[in-house]
Amino acid sequence: MNYTNFLRSYVINLIVNVMTFVVVQNSNNDTMTRRELHQAWGTQKEKLKLKFAALTDTDLLYPEGMETEMISKLALKLGKTKEEVYQIIKAI
Repeated sequence: MNYTNFLRSYVINLIVNVMTFVVVQNSNNDTMTRRELHQAWGTQKEKLKLKFAALTDTDLLYPEGMETEMISKLALKLGKTKEEVYQIIKAI
């Protein structure tokens, strides 16, 4: 995906998220809204880097509206399930 397409996608996702309230729900029925995840991400990503030295700034890039992709990428890198990654983030 080139930069223009990425930017277009980011802006569309941003508009959709401002207009709607979407709940991300994992299999344990613990819920975390996209807004909650995004608002606290600055602090959470620093704590994740301290806890998991293998994580880089690139791994922790989080354009709003793309948390599913980010969580999947983190799960793969850490050798954990997406549900486990949600639990780790929520616990931080």
